[in-house]
Amino acid sequence: MLSVRLPEEIEQKLTQLAEKTGRTKSYYAKKAIISFLEDKEDHLLAVQAYEEHLESGKKTFTSAEVRKDLGLEG
Repeated sequence: MLSVRLPEEIEQKLTQLAEKTGRTKSYYAKKAIISFLEDKEDHLLAVQAYEEHLESGKKTFTSAEVRKDLGLEG
């Protein structure tokens, strides 16, 4: 079980949304937490991949270089 104190303005917005949609405030809080966790996980995975790439010493290419190599510049 989790209890969260929200600023009054956010609580009001959440209440209004729940009333307008017929969903519970808990439903929206759960969805928001899940979305945040997924975004944070994606960010951390991207940072890890970037750091591993830097450590590998492999060359990187700009988007302009890639477009030119693929003959997409016109």
